[in-house]
Amino acid sequence: FVVLVKTTKGDMRFKIDRSWAPNGVDRFYNLVKNGYFSDIAMFRMVPGFVVQFGIHGKPVLNDVWRDANIQDDPENKSNVDGTLTFANAGPNTRTTQMFINVGNNTTLDKRGFPPTGKIIVGRDVLDKLNFEYGEKPNQGMIHKKGNTYLKASFPYLDYIISMTVE
Repeated sequence: FVVLVKTTKGDMRFKIDRSWAPNGVDRFYNLVKNGYFSDIAMFRMVPGFVVQFGIHGKPVLNDVWRDANIQDDPENKSNVDGTLTFANAGPNTRTTQMFINVGNNTTLDKRGFPPTGKIIVGRDVLDKLNFEYGEKPNQGMIHKKGNTYLKASFPYLDYIISMTVE
């Protein structure tokens, strides 16, 4: 299936392939269909590495999803530029955080990061995003205070406005 991602810097489309990571794709599909990825900050922006997102701007939703882990998937695709992958904190810990590879990150292959799909339209949008804050936003604070914290402390972050399955 294809997912339209509307951001503050333009639109992207991702081709998602269940054969790449069935558990991850199923979780991603359900999050997108239920509107989870609306007004979501791209809070971790590492040039040449990743654009990370997925902690919700409403803390109450973070409380619901924080421990809703999914099982690992086989790793049969590479984390090349433009692929979409779930972040994790170790085996079987994927929840809602994801990243887009903005470089060829093959060092992540075979380390628990199977991609779920790849950008098919709008790769140039990634190059327009604001990378000035790098890894400064504190994930614990995002979980607790959501977009209130982010908008006060990092006013120029870019956001995912919405995601929809086309």
